[in-house]
Amino acid sequence: MIAITGATGQLGQLVIENLLNTTAANQLAAIVRNPAKAQALSQKGVAVRQADYGDEAALTAALQGVDKLLIISSSEVGQRAPQHRNIINAAKAAGVKFIAYTSLLHADKSPLGLADEHITTEKMLADSGISYALLRNGWYTENYLASVPPALEHGVFIGAAGEGKIASATRADYAAAAARVISEDGHAGKVYELAGDNGWTLSELAAELTKQSGKNVVYKNMSQADFAAALKSVGLPEGLADMLADSDVGASKGGLFDDSLTLSALIGRPTTSLADSVKGIL
Repeated sequence: MIAITGATGQLGQLVIENLLNTTAANQLAAIVRNPAKAQALSQKGVAVRQADYGDEAALTAALQGVDKLLIISSSEVGQRAPQHRNIINAAKAAGVKFIAYTSLLHADKSPLGLADEHITTEKMLADSGISYALLRNGWYTENYLASVPPALEHGVFIGAAGEGKIASATRADYAAAAARVISEDGHAGKVYELAGDNGWTLSELAAELTKQSGKNVVYKNMSQADFAAALKSVGLPEGLADMLADSDVGASKGGLFDDSLTLSALIGRPTTSLADSVKGIL
């Protein structure tokens, strides 16, 4: 039995789609906060089990009979460490034999503030006594594609990444890797630094938008504070805006770049190119 946390999230749904190609639905358990959002999974024969990251007892109950667990990191930045402690404790109590965890690219040396909670979680896993693998995911291309509509409207793509190279991949690329690691044997003890095959800068993203849309888009680099303020001015929550601005500055320092091609080797195909991702969003 394989369990997936955050199973109704954007990444979790894609992981389960991949798993259903190789694994019987009755061998999959979707750990979800709101079962109403998981009706499509139930209809496919996936076991839906309700548990919140904040409720260790519910998590322990949900993990009964589970052999392998994919922990998709909590989306609640600032709450991840205690929430991940709950799920790891629950896995121990339920007798889970293997955990794969979605961490952050080069978490142990990353300049991104996001790395702190991932490092803490990685240590918890090391101390748990359970076999585990780390899926250190780089940036989702979708994180930047969300800004394409206003960039096309105003002719400016804003950020604070300078000329830092971003080796992003799509959620679908990372999901394929996670599905493989959690369903196959032989991954225990592995640390996978996962990123797109080709790095690109935000200037190159603006150029690709210009090329494909026919509308002139330029990249405007900003300070971390100004970029965060700009994000807040269009309605982003303060915490999210600050995190995105910090991550852009981290990208300017190489924090979102990796050229090991580990991800494409793991999924057996090239990662989705920036050009194809831009084509898709347009």
